[in-house]
Amino acid sequence: MKSTFYTILAISCATNASAQSAESDSLRHELQEIVIEAPKVVRKADMEVYYPSKSAVENAQNGMQLLNNLMIPSLAVSDALGSINAAGQSVQVRINGRESSIEQVKALLPETIKRVEWIDNPGLRYGGANYVLNFIVTNPTVGGSLQTFARPALNTAWGFYMADAKFNTGYSQWEAGANLKLTNKLKSHRDYTETFTYSDGTTVTRDETSRGGSMDNTLGNVWTSYSYVKPDTTVFVAEFMFLHRFTDRFSYNGLLSLSTGDDDILLTDSHGDKGSTPTLSLYWQQNMPRKQTLVVNFSGSYYDGRSYSDYIEQLPGSTGILTDIHTLIKDRNQAYAVEADYIKNWSNSRLTAGASYTANRNRSEYENLGGEVFHQRQDKVYFFAEYFHRFGKWSATAGMGVQYTDFLFKESDRDNHSWSPRPQATITYALSQSHNFRLNFTSWQSTPSLAETNIVPQQLDGFQWRVGNQNLKTANSYMLTFRYGFNLPRVNGSFGIRAFTSPNAITPLLFWEDDRLITTYENSRGLQNLSFFIAPQIEIVPGWLMASGYVQYRMERMRGTGYDLSNNAWSGNASLQLTHWGFVLSGQYIRAQRDLWGEKISWGENINIIDLSYNWKSWQFGAGMIMPFGKYDQGSKSLSKWNRNEQHMRLDMRMPYISISYNLQWGRQKRGAEKLIDINADADRSTAGGR
Repeated sequence: MKSTFYTILAISCATNASAQSAESDSLRHELQEIVIEAPKVVRKADMEVYYPSKSAVENAQNGMQLLNNLMIPSLAVSDALGSINAAGQSVQVRINGRESSIEQVKALLPETIKRVEWIDNPGLRYGGANYVLNFIVTNPTVGGSLQTFARPALNTAWGFYMADAKFNTGYSQWEAGANLKLTNKLKSHRDYTETFTYSDGTTVTRDETSRGGSMDNTLGNVWTSYSYVKPDTTVFVAEFMFLHRFTDRFSYNGLLSLSTGDDDILLTDSHGDKGSTPTLSLYWQQNMPRKQTLVVNFSGSYYDGRSYSDYIEQLPGSTGILTDIHTLIKDRNQAYAVEADYIKNWSNSRLTAGASYTANRNRSEYENLGGEVFHQRQDKVYFFAEYFHRFGKWSATAGMGVQYTDFLFKESDRDNHSWSPRPQATITYALSQSHNFRLNFTSWQSTPSLAETNIVPQQLDGFQWRVGNQNLKTANSYMLTFRYGFNLPRVNGSFGIRAFTSPNAITPLLFWEDDRLITTYENSRGLQNLSFFIAPQIEIVPGWLMASGYVQYRMERMRGTGYDLSNNAWSGNASLQLTHWGFVLSGQYIRAQRDLWGEKISWGENINIIDLSYNWKSWQFGAGMIMPFGKYDQGSKSLSKWNRNEQHMRLDMRMPYISISYNLQWGRQKRGAEKLIDINADADRSTAGGR
C-alpha cells in the first residue's frame, strides 16, 4: 500500500497541477486512487490538494458550500456573504486554472469538483496574486443541469438569487445563467471623531453624533458561454458576461460638534457609483506530443458608469448652506489583455514560460467641473520563465519575471515608464508523507491606480481636498515565508512565519496648502511586517464534528514623508461544523486583520454567522443568522499629525435569513472544459471623493 502511494504521488508531483486535469484518463484514474489511499489533504511541493469526501459533496448544493465543507484552515469562507479571504488578503479564484469569480464558483455542481488546489505561494504565471484557490472540475455524464438558489433575509431587503443552466451536444457545451445580489436601504450608523492640527500648531476637534444612514449595494450579472473540448487535444472556450451595478451607495446624516464652541452643524455625507461592465473572454488550449501544451487567452472589458460624492453642511433650523460639495465623474474605460503560455513536462521536472500584454484606456469626465476630461493610458508587458525539479525528498522551483509598465497622461502630455524584475524561488523538503517544510521567496509589482494618478482636484468637505500624483512609480513588494505542514491522526494543518517588505509602496500623503488639507499620493519609504501564524483543522468526532481556524499575529512598521509608525495586532477566523442525518450546523467567527498603510490603520468586517441546512434529494433548505452575537464593526484610524481620526461603520447586520436551492440533472454530458491559465482585463473606475 505504501509503495503504491509513493508511486502515485511521484506521478502527480511531476506535472503542473492544472495541466494534470487535462492530460489523460489514465492520470485521472491514478488521482482517483490517491483519494482512496492518501490522506484527504495531499501536501505537494507547490500546493495543498484537498479531495472532497462523500459527506462534503452530499451536504452541498454549489461550489461555495462544498468549499465551506472542506474547512481549509487558512480560508475564511462565507457562503452567506459570498466572500473568500485568507489572512485578511484577497484570494484569486480559478476554475480549471482559469481565473473566475465567486459567482461562477457558486454555479458549480458539487459532484463535478474532483479536487481543490490551495496555493499559498503562487508562481510567476499567477500575476502577483496573494493566494490562489483552483477548482478542478469535470462535468457529470448527463446531458444538462439546472441550478436555482435563493437566500432572502427576513427583516430587511437583502439577499442573493441565482439560476444557471448547462446543455451538451457531442464535444460542445452551452451555459447560461444570472444572479442578483440585493442590498436595499440597510440601516447604518457612523461613529466618527477627528482632530485637525494646522501648520501653525492650533487644533480643532470635530465630533459626530450619528443621526442614521443607509447603505445600498445591488448588482446583477448575466453570463453565457460556449466550450468545445476534444479530449487530450483541443479546448476552446468563449464567455460573455454583463455586470450591472444598480446602486452602490452609502448615505449618512450626523450632527457635528466643534471644540471651538461654534454652533453645531448638520451634515449629510453620501457617495457611491453605478454602471455596467460587459466582458468577453476567449480561451484556447492545444495539447501537443511529448507532454507539451500551448495556451492562449484573451480578455476584454468596458466600463460605462458614474461615481459621485455629495457633502453638505448647514446650521440647524437654517436654510443657509455652509458647505455644498458635489462631485460627479463619468467613466468610459476600456481594458484588453492577451497571454500565451508554454508548458513542458518531464518525469521529474517542468518548464513554464509565457508573455502577456495588458492595455487600459481610461476617460473620466468631471460633469461638476463643466465637463473637464482626464485621460490616462496604461500599458503593461510581462515575460516570465519558471523551472521546477524534484530530486528525492527535495524539490525546487526558480523563476524570473520582468514587467514593463508605461503611463501616458494625455492632458499634461506626461509619461512614466519602468522595468521591474520579479524573481521567485521555492525549496520544499518532504520528511514523510505527513510532514513537509517549505521556504518560499516571491515578489510582485503594483501599478498606480486611476484614482491615485488623477490630478483633477476633488473637494472632500469644507477644507479637505484630494489630488493625484502623476509622478508615481510602480511599487515593488517582496515576501519570504517559511511553513511547516503536518498530517496527524484527526489533526492536520500548518504553522510558520512570514516576512514582507514593500520599499516604495504607494500610499496617501497629507499636507497643508494655505487653509486646505490636501491628500495626495507618494512612493513612501516603505512598509515592513513580520507575521506568525498557525492554521489547524481538527476532526473532533470523525464524520460528525470538525473545527478549523487560522490565527495570525503581525508586527509592522510604515515610513513615509514626515512619519514613522508601527502597529501590532492579531487576527483570525474559526469555524465549527456538525454534520449528521442530512443536517449541517455550522458557526463562524472572523476577526478582521488590522492593516497599517500610510498613516492609517484600517480593518474589514468583524463578523459571526450561524447556519443550519438540511439536504433532501435534489433540494436543500436552510436558515441562519448574520451577527447573532456582538456588534458589526468596520472602520479605520488615522495617525497623521495633521488629521487624527477614528471611524467605525456600524451596519444593522443582525439579519435572520432562509435559503432554498434545487439542482436538476438529466441525460449524458461530456467531460468538462479544463483550462490551464487565464488572463484578466478589468476596466478601471474613478472614485469620487468622500470623508
